[in-house]
Amino acid sequence: MDLNFGKCCGSKKEESWRSVLLLAYQSLGVVYGDLSISPLYVFKSTFAEDIRHSETNEEIFGVLSFVFWTLTLVPLLKYVFIVLRADDNGEGGTFALYSLICRHVKVSLLPNRQVADEALSTYKLEHPPEKNHDSCVKRYLEKHKWLHTALLLLVLLGTCMVIGDGLLTPAISVFSAVSGLEMNMSKEHHQYAVIPITCFILVCLFALQHFGTHRVGFVFAPIVLTWLLCISGIGLYNIIQWNPHVYKALSPKYMFMFLRKTRVSGWMSLGGILLCITGAEAMFADLGHFNYAAIQIAFTFLVYPALILAYMGQAAYLSQHHNSAHAIGFYISVPKCVHWPVLVIAILASVVGSQAIISGTFSIINQSQSLGCFPRVKVIHTSDKIHGQIYIPEINWMLMVLCIAVTIGFRDVKHLGNASGLAVMAVMLVTTCLMSLVIVLCWHKPPILALLFLLFFGSIELLYFSASLTKFREGAWLPILLSLFFMIIMFVWHYTTIKKYEFDLQNKVSLEWLLALGPSLGISRVPGIGLVFTDLTSGIPANFSRFVTNLPAFHRVLVFVCVKSVPVPFVPAAERYLVGRVGPVDHRSYRCIVRYGYRDVHQDVDSFETELVTKLGDFIRYDWHKRRTQEEEDTARSSESSRLAVIGTVAYEIEENLQPESVSIGFTTVESMEDVIEMAAPTTTVKRVRFAVEEESYEEEEEEEELRSELRDLVAAQEAGTAFILGHSHVKAKQGSSVMKRLAVNFGYNFLRRNCRGPDVALKVPPVSLLEVGMVYVV
Repeated sequence: MDLNFGKCCGSKKEESWRSVLLLAYQSLGVVYGDLSISPLYVFKSTFAEDIRHSETNEEIFGVLSFVFWTLTLVPLLKYVFIVLRADDNGEGGTFALYSLICRHVKVSLLPNRQVADEALSTYKLEHPPEKNHDSCVKRYLEKHKWLHTALLLLVLLGTCMVIGDGLLTPAISVFSAVSGLEMNMSKEHHQYAVIPITCFILVCLFALQHFGTHRVGFVFAPIVLTWLLCISGIGLYNIIQWNPHVYKALSPKYMFMFLRKTRVSGWMSLGGILLCITGAEAMFADLGHFNYAAIQIAFTFLVYPALILAYMGQAAYLSQHHNSAHAIGFYISVPKCVHWPVLVIAILASVVGSQAIISGTFSIINQSQSLGCFPRVKVIHTSDKIHGQIYIPEINWMLMVLCIAVTIGFRDVKHLGNASGLAVMAVMLVTTCLMSLVIVLCWHKPPILALLFLLFFGSIELLYFSASLTKFREGAWLPILLSLFFMIIMFVWHYTTIKKYEFDLQNKVSLEWLLALGPSLGISRVPGIGLVFTDLTSGIPANFSRFVTNLPAFHRVLVFVCVKSVPVPFVPAAERYLVGRVGPVDHRSYRCIVRYGYRDVHQDVDSFETELVTKLGDFIRYDWHKRRTQEEEDTARSSESSRLAVIGTVAYEIEENLQPESVSIGFTTVESMEDVIEMAAPTTTVKRVRFAVEEESYEEEEEEEELRSELRDLVAAQEAGTAFILGHSHVKAKQGSSVMKRLAVNFGYNFLRRNCRGPDVALKVPPVSLLEVGMVYVV
């Protein structure tokens, strides 16, 4: 037995390592393409205008020293060894850090929050705070509401810069690779050949995206591997051939010598040096596509050494060639005998390099959409096996058009580099700020460590960021303009979404109103299931009261469905559904809260409808079983309450002791839903009581006539058909609102709502089963 156990464990370990190494190999084509092609344009952008290569070699050795220490401190130390550890259940990116902070500190601006969400298994706090260790940073953040908005704006800024980088990186990568043709063409012919070839390659790149990251990764990984071996081999050759002592330039003293000689022009040239770390953020943003170990292994043992050798090789060659007929660049250091093969590999690698940031852009837009910060777009999950690999058609084609426009508009590496550099550093600064909060609030480390992290890495990135800002008129204006445009869209959408939720909250009707509806008021119940979709987790939504007012009938089985996002990457299927009653048993009304994480795949309508009915049936059995085990007074109370239970493989109920002030006020009555809270009070406690429902108990329950009757009604209603009742909203600002608010709500939000996908498309509701209720929101 022991021997077999040892063999079993050994085979599992071997299989695990094989899986990690396979993911590490595949990550080359998705994560590291952008970072690996930076040698194409770093030296060219750095020496484009501000500084000149002199006989003393102080400039070239100073730049090499800057490149070495920047690559070592930022991608290797900051990202690989620190930031990648701040994953959100395996997911990375700006919104992953934000959701991680929101779970530890009450700074989230998401509507319909529930204490029940904290019972999710993925809502784990890896470092639970000690009772006697309440951070002053946490108290300060929770106390000042304006900081909640400021934190969200910071996250949106990082998101917008990632989107901007998503269109700038493909442009500069492909353009730099194709520029190698200048070595074999006249200047007149070169100008007319590079732009069309670049645009053609970009069109092909974006057209490949619908195949998915999984297929693209396997196709692209061999190209990146070949490219890394190629540049490291050429670098090693140049070091041995031209300057074996170039390694001395790795000393930090050459950075100070460089700045002492070049002064202001040297500081301005840092805008070109920073391009050596473009793509470092992709390691974190694409973490959900792979895993921490795979990304760490690939960078530490392959990508990092190859890049250092490539830059050292270029510096060694340039240190012995001061009067080259061509401008400083990658291709002049390539031996003529391998120029054409290297050019072909470089063009292919530049295409791969663009893939990293495009994948990251898809990921972060999907996250922001799930958290209500981006208009609805179509998200296609391209892999059934690998979680988190997605494709967004609208964003893909928009990026393609903008990328081609930027390439045609700028036409040179210098302007493209200035634009890309600013976007890269802005994203890194946002990550540094959020990471310093994670260190204090999530890891519960002393604030001095977070401050040191912020000061150390923040000062490095601010140095580069300030150098990029000096190039504002030479291309750096573009990412600022793009981020401002996307930030306005995202903030307007999020702001109005919150205001709509507040309107629904203030205008919901009481449970007594629903129970009073009957034949005496001319209201009839028709066969079938009516699914009323709402953002509310308690109360009767105003769109249903409007529906009944205009059409005095509703379905025999009524279900109020709330599809909500929670600040976790994914919700286990067994914990997705919260089901409860609305009113007494004979009313046949229920509430179902369906919870998704920001990385979850939303179900299609057929599987959702089938699973919902199944969960309702399980809840009915569970509820009747629970009633049999309770005393009479508890039974009587529960028949008129709306307790919610998590219905999965094992049913369990979540009870919360609410203080009166913790429930939303401003209503005549409030449902007695112990599970649902609009604003959680600090004194709220969660008590979970588990009930395992066994098959024998089901057989006993089926003997109960009332149970059989309720289940028969559910089956009959399902056979009669299901109707999806959704609100069709028009939003307008209140009278007396400011001009900015009227512009944002009346024109901005309504324009986005009309031209983006509606809730019926997002929920994949068939038109034949759709009932839309017109609603005017005055916010």
